[in-house]
Amino acid sequence: MEAETRQLPKFDYVVPSSLFEACKLRKVYQERARLLAGGTDLLVKLKKRAALPDVIIDLHRITDLSFIKTVADQLVIGGLTTLSQIQNSSIVEKWALALFQAVKDMACPPIRNRATIAGNLCNSSPGADTAPPLLVLDASVRLLSTDGERTVPLLQFFLGPEQNILRPDEILTEIILPLQQGTSAFIKLGNRNAFTRSVVSVAAFVKTNNGKFEEVKVALGAVAPTPIRSQRVEETLKDAKVSEKSITKAVAAVMEELHPRETSLRVSPAYRREMACVLIKRALSNIAMEGGQC
Repeated sequence: MEAETRQLPKFDYVVPSSLFEACKLRKVYQERARLLAGGTDLLVKLKKRAALPDVIIDLHRITDLSFIKTVADQLVIGGLTTLSQIQNSSIVEKWALALFQAVKDMACPPIRNRATIAGNLCNSSPGADTAPPLLVLDASVRLLSTDGERTVPLLQFFLGPEQNILRPDEILTEIILPLQQGTSAFIKLGNRNAFTRSVVSVAAFVKTNNGKFEEVKVALGAVAPTPIRSQRVEETLKDAKVSEKSITKAVAAVMEELHPRETSLRVSPAYRREMACVLIKRALSNIAMEGGQC
């Protein structure tokens, strides 16, 4: 209780009015600064002294980073788009259903009104709920600095718990998803339906053709040091008949890919692996049944 009530540490506070200004500040301060978007994670870390920056760069005035739109054959989401905006977006529901479902079960309304999608990704928690849906939807992230920008597949973004490839002078400005035909879904196991950390989360994307799995993508959260894609399941189901038997066989191959952290006090690694298999099978079966093929 004491850690929750202690005052924030001392730091300098700057509020850039443009993305260009934010990038200049990022280059000047680099590791000495932390970016403030929604603040739902950073403020907790500050109170607990888990983060002790010299400078806080508050991005809330950069309104042109808060948007959801389709551009040509892509869905583009601004980095400062809140979870509530995603939850209320018919565009996301149509083209990124797994992400839409994940956000509905994240936190409580006041938190969703503040938390941003870039913040959720940049915290790089192994159990970040937006990561598995974005992984199966082949998302990339756009990273900007004063030296230019680069676009990186999300699969390459995460390096470990709270670690990613974002440089100290960069800002995650956009999440980019290709518009693709198929069906996606997200399932989460936690102590409650919402406002809880995931014990295991699973997202799946499926495209079928003539009763066979033409394309399958499966991603998991909280079962490894980073959110991961399950290559074993994807390879096993490629061109397989859409059936419970095929799904059961594919799920059995996933156990070797799962390496939950032994340090977790909430549940055992064995339980996470077991539940991951259950949720993968459920997600794939639900998608297949929606198409009337399983």
